[in-house]
Amino acid sequence: MQTIHPKITEVLTATFKVPAAEILPESTMDSLEMDSLAVAEFAVVIKETLGVDADSEKLYKGSTLADISAYIDAVVGGAGAEATVPVSNTR
Repeated sequence: MQTIHPKITEVLTATFKVPAAEILPESTMDSLEMDSLAVAEFAVVIKETLGVDADSEKLYKGSTLADISAYIDAVVGGAGAEATVPVSNTR
């Protein structure tokens, strides 16, 4: 998460104007007030910047930023399509 979380923070602050203070590992897209269109755009930006292709509805709905970071880390680290995003129960 150390390498991916800063990139997610950068995307959320620069592209979606989310205040950096609100971008915490336990934050969800809902808690950041990201609607479905914004989440879909976020998935596209992540694909363009990190090369991670993910279905925005399945990947980001209910997942924390820590979950999303772990998934992206796994994919970037070579786990590929078999990597899955765990959905945290800490909401």
